[in-house]
Amino acid sequence: MYFLYIVECSDGSYYTGIAKNVEQRLERHRSGRGAKYTRARLPIALVYTEECADLSSAMKREIAVKKLQRTEKRKLISTYDRGTS
Repeated sequence: MYFLYIVECSDGSYYTGIAKNVEQRLERHRSGRGAKYTRARLPIALVYTEECADLSSAMKREIAVKKLQRTEKRKLISTYDRGTS
């Protein structure tokens, strides 16, 4: 199982990625060993996760989310219940 995740960076921008273990991936980002994009925009905060059945579906979903406009991403993020995921 893979997860799609969105983090909000310190400048208010969003970074979308996929991972098998979101917590481990967030730790890499926070330690400066993650994506170059987030390294320059620390600190980050997890704002959305979504389960995907496999790597292929996660990659397809990542591409689709990255194509969303900022307002559409905000709407998606607003559906995220941090208490249950």
